[in-house]
Amino acid sequence: MAALTNVEQDLTSSQLSSPLELLGWSEFFADQVQPSEADLIPRRIASVHRARIEAIDVTGPVGLEFPSNTSTGDYAVGDWVLADALTDMLIRRLDRKSVFQRRPEGGRGQQLVAANVDTLLIVTSCNADFNLARLERYLIMANQAGSNPVIVLTKADTAEDAGIYQAQAEALQRDLPVIALNGRSADAVSLLRPWCGVGQTVALVGSSGVGKSTLVNTMTGPESDTKQKTGTIREYDAQGRHTTTARSLHAISGGGWVIDTPGIRTLYVSDVADGIDTLFAEITELAPLCRFRDCTHAHEPGCAVQAAVASGALVADRLERWRNLLAENRDRTPVVSGPRGNKIVRKKKY
Repeated sequence: MAALTNVEQDLTSSQLSSPLELLGWSEFFADQVQPSEADLIPRRIASVHRARIEAIDVTGPVGLEFPSNTSTGDYAVGDWVLADALTDMLIRRLDRKSVFQRRPEGGRGQQLVAANVDTLLIVTSCNADFNLARLERYLIMANQAGSNPVIVLTKADTAEDAGIYQAQAEALQRDLPVIALNGRSADAVSLLRPWCGVGQTVALVGSSGVGKSTLVNTMTGPESDTKQKTGTIREYDAQGRHTTTARSLHAISGGGWVIDTPGIRTLYVSDVADGIDTLFAEITELAPLCRFRDCTHAHEPGCAVQAAVASGALVADRLERWRNLLAENRDRTPVVSGPRGNKIVRKKKY
């Protein structure tokens, strides 16, 4: 990753109060630095590997040493840390403004995907990969993470009518931006510019083969020395191979930062009740109007949700998807029990 360009340095002097703001630094992080830590250097995590972590500061890539008892699994790309300027030793991680994480199948802990992301670009393509149920899960995770979601429809130039895909995606969540583009075209950068300003961080998530790495290469520009590998897909089902194997932070041409992530084969919902409420805001807002406080919205008299379905204001299939996702979230969310709170059990479906 290159050091700051002349253009970025000009932006620093004319628009920003600190060169760190080019990297996404803000008052949220500055307020966490104690007076006794004034000599420590803020650095941002650029990539996380099993045995090492790479970082960046205003000079470019920098070293980062870890205490012997530190696990790289506790850090995510996009994290801000404080390090000793002389030894490069990591002292502590600052609190996150947002964090995107997922619970793998059979796992008790959450797997970190990216941190301090302003906008989550949920990437899918205008072909057989387009799947509304999968997009809903990504939207739930984005809502829960505290990042603004934007759906990006790639390969729009290959679709007979990309507007059909766009309309279906826009209906998933209130005020949801949906952008259709050709990931190889320079126009893609201008279409995404509203979310990629100086100091802003976006992360790309989606299945393998939808064009995330291609889009990253377009966003970082031809001068980038950290090009992502790209691959092909099977035409009959649009399935692709994993070409990105690790999460990494890249400078966007003209300002901002993008985090590329490996394709996620299966995305489970777990401990994301707030994210579900945001996705299905129209149901969440109707629920308090029901006659009974514990209404299941299935058969009770005076149910405002069922009344909305009967009037056509709410699609029945959407209510069913809400019900299924809520049940899965309850079933997969671990609950701490026992006298010391150290026994993990899973809630059952009902």
